[in-house]
Amino acid sequence: MDAHPRRHIALWLFICSLMVFATLVVGGVTRLTHSGLSIVEWQPIVGTLPPLNQVEWQETFEKYKKTPEYQKVNHQMDIEEFKGIFWWEYWHRVLGRTIGLVFLLPFLYFVWKGKVDRSLTPKLVGIFILGGLQGAMGWYMVKSGLVDDPRVSQYRLTAHLSLAFLIFAAMVWVALGLLAERTRQTVDATLAGLRRAGLWLLVLVFYMIVTGGFVAGIRAGKAYNTFPLMNGHVVPPEILIIDPWYLNFFNNMATVQFDHRLGAWALVFLVPWFWRGIQACSAASPRARLVANLLILALAAQIALGIATLLLAVPVALGAAHQGGSMVVFGVLLWLNHELRVAPALA
Repeated sequence: MDAHPRRHIALWLFICSLMVFATLVVGGVTRLTHSGLSIVEWQPIVGTLPPLNQVEWQETFEKYKKTPEYQKVNHQMDIEEFKGIFWWEYWHRVLGRTIGLVFLLPFLYFVWKGKVDRSLTPKLVGIFILGGLQGAMGWYMVKSGLVDDPRVSQYRLTAHLSLAFLIFAAMVWVALGLLAERTRQTVDATLAGLRRAGLWLLVLVFYMIVTGGFVAGIRAGKAYNTFPLMNGHVVPPEILIIDPWYLNFFNNMATVQFDHRLGAWALVFLVPWFWRGIQACSAASPRARLVANLLILALAAQIALGIATLLLAVPVALGAAHQGGSMVVFGVLLWLNHELRVAPALA
């Protein structure tokens, strides 16, 4: 593939990944404002249009009134208040559908023009399939909150969140690959060690994302709003009060928040160690060193956001920023991992 088509496809993928980031942030606000159960139907085509007049608004509100959330939590809500939560969920869904179109239409154009290599096609098709699965997972998540308990399953929410990160990772990694001239032919032993460390750090950050999903799912951020101790304890005494023991890792606020904090502490020590190794490695490119600096800054900002979010009991703005910050850290670490594996990018 020539350089120009590669750059065009990479730019398109980066635009799509930025849209995934925007959807993640809006999704965070949707969750924090308890707006996610305001639309009780999944209509991928018809549902693109919001209510257009007072009659349609009343019909939509009447459907919401039949849900456990309205009956048990929001029974005093009027239609104007309902509109406030409706719009967050609506724009979250519209962004998701827009990503599908922004991905599919250029993909078909690139294929029609013969700009997509045979080896690239299955990767792009796979990303599109993941996007479709994400839409279905979103509705599967919402359905869990429309019966009995008016909150979505923390398992489904975490799966929905994790899938968003996988889609983002696939888009970014393929785009970076398109901008790289070639992989390195020889690998310094120190650089090889840094590559392995970088992969493990990606696993650790993904662990943070998963535990963060459970923190959000059971609203564990509303408890233990102290730092660095958890209500005066390094390990809270309630950490294993649920039987059987393994359910504590998914249903116990103390355990779920402790797990999330534990991952953060690990990153506090491991990322600076990783940064120092890259700066000291003669085989690391100048760009890798620059991206390592960005990783340190992104992590520092994310930890500060996390602490502030916790101490203030998860205000909407900080909670959404913290969720978005996790994708920034993840994206920068992906970039750094890629820089450790490829020759310098195209000029």
